[in-house]
Amino acid sequence: MTRDATPSISVGAPAAKTVLVVDDEKNIRRTLQLVLEGEGYRVLSAETAEQALSLLARPDTPVDLAIFDVKLPGMSGLDALERLRKDEGTRDMPVVVVSGHATVNDAVQAIKLGASDFFEKPLARERVLVSVRNVLEAAMTRRALAEVSREQLAKYEMIGKSAGIQRIFHEIEKVAPTKAGVLITGESGTGKELISRAIHRLSPRADGPFVKVNCAAIPRELIESELFGHERGAFTGAQSRKRGFFEQAHGGTLFLDEIGDMDSVAQAKVLRALQSGEISRVGSEHVIHVDVRVLAATNKDLAREVERGAFREDLFFRLNVFPLRSPPLRERVEDIPHLVEAFMASFAKENGTKPKPIDEAVIKALVARRWPGNVRELKNVVERMAILSGDRVTIADLPEDPHESPFGDDEAHDATGAEPPPEDDAPEPAAPPRAPAADYLTLREFREQSERRYIVDTLKLSGWNISRAAVVLGVERTNLHKKIRAYSIKRGEG
Repeated sequence: MTRDATPSISVGAPAAKTVLVVDDEKNIRRTLQLVLEGEGYRVLSAETAEQALSLLARPDTPVDLAIFDVKLPGMSGLDALERLRKDEGTRDMPVVVVSGHATVNDAVQAIKLGASDFFEKPLARERVLVSVRNVLEAAMTRRALAEVSREQLAKYEMIGKSAGIQRIFHEIEKVAPTKAGVLITGESGTGKELISRAIHRLSPRADGPFVKVNCAAIPRELIESELFGHERGAFTGAQSRKRGFFEQAHGGTLFLDEIGDMDSVAQAKVLRALQSGEISRVGSEHVIHVDVRVLAATNKDLAREVERGAFREDLFFRLNVFPLRSPPLRERVEDIPHLVEAFMASFAKENGTKPKPIDEAVIKALVARRWPGNVRELKNVVERMAILSGDRVTIADLPEDPHESPFGDDEAHDATGAEPPPEDDAPEPAAPPRAPAADYLTLREFREQSERRYIVDTLKLSGWNISRAAVVLGVERTNLHKKIRAYSIKRGEG
């Protein structure tokens, strides 16, 4: 591989874009080098397509744009372009094709193979510079959009290896390609919106819009206008025409979150829209046809709501074609370490910092907790620890469990002296150590005093939280409660 000129801009210059010129005519290579270097580009060159492919295969030679002549000795420029598009490393690299004897067929073939631009010789300076600048800017825009897309996908990625979450993955893969309605049920904070987005992303409608509607957040008197839109003057305050959520979701997916809170009038109109695919804006008799797949979610028992007369039975059956239950976090506790790691990494990326290491004791304490707020609550706790902690997250950074009593667990001993449940296999500690008669301690007295001091220190470090202290000490909570009573440890001492 030969290079006709040493690039005039150093590799380390961050603003310099590297352009590879491939042409068997030395004067063409020299001319393009002078023109491009004059505008601040870094230029490499090759006489043949084979030399160019060899250069592009080298990891130490990143190239932002390649300019290929069509007619080259050996492999042609078009053949080289086809090779580049099949290779993972160069598939997205922009390529400009030039020719001294261009035909319409050459131009069509170059564009079909993915060329970013095509022009003829003799080369005009401004034509070359405009083409190179536009092609590089377009490539940067595509990369930026791809990065945003990846970040959005990561944001809505579902995490877990438990049997419950694997079942969800399997059901999503089965129902996503269909047109079936899906009713997602589950407690608040379990990720029902993530499930709906995953269904949309894996469906034939993935390129269409995904429109989320929180039915509980829209006032009753506005729900019809929000869903179906309104005409100007339809009611007081309607100063202009508005497209409703059904129209906005045309060709895509409409996610009706908390649908159990929708009033009966809106339920009837949603049912008609689902049955006919037709809607009308408020204040208009004009019928609008919409192509929308509706996914719904609720934390209520809709079957029971139907029995109570609070939800339409016909709408329930229309939505519940494919029921999908999102499991609470207590049913997938083995996913907690993976979720904590992912949340910590996500928080660090959003704030431009490095993810902090987390002590194993913290993970154990998080696994031991009850999570009535489910994954959403866990995420909030992880972000709080990331903010409050130093270089690493320790047990001292773990916030108080709001679902525990101040001195332990709901069912366990607390500051009032309530007894914990019995534990048959937990050894009862000896009585509190007596004061020694001399200036020395027996081995038993030293052991008991040391154990008491260590328990007090651990309780202080854990904010007098029994669950966290038990995790650090490696004992059962009930066993720790017994030791606290036996050693007459009082909250706040030490």
